[in-house]
Amino acid sequence: MPQIPEKIHELTVGQLSARSGAAVSALHFYESKGLISSRRTSGNQRRYGRDALRRVAFVRAAQRVGIPLATIRDALAELPEERTPNRDDWARLSEAWRAELDERIKQLGRLRDHLTDCIGCGCLSLENCVLSNPDDIFGERMTGSRLLPERRAPKKPESS
Repeated sequence: MPQIPEKIHELTVGQLSARSGAAVSALHFYESKGLISSRRTSGNQRRYGRDALRRVAFVRAAQRVGIPLATIRDALAELPEERTPNRDDWARLSEAWRAELDERIKQLGRLRDHLTDCIGCGCLSLENCVLSNPDDIFGERMTGSRLLPERRAPKKPESS
């Protein structure tokens, strides 16, 4: 991994990519989503502050545990003066994200446990299909493998 001398306070996109492990295209995408920022030189080249390394690490760690980019952006925006997240910030935010992750894990567990039923079916018309009919909500109203459009009450004739 290339070392950046301490006297260098700004990184090119290539240096940031090499140090962070994120592709240049990912860094451009993060910037377009407001997760990191750069300044432009007189030659219109991007320059990132050294703190962008920590922000990219923060974003990538949050992504690895399944946090959506919009949620990550909102969390970063809450930091005072858009400072770089530190260990305490990560602890606070990860605790807040824990309930959301626990719920997703529970949903994925249910999906995994019932997935073979749906594969065997082929048409997703099982009575208790967790993919197309969670908790068999349609089975209470109708049978069959297709959802039919709701019937509408006939229109009343207009008075003359």
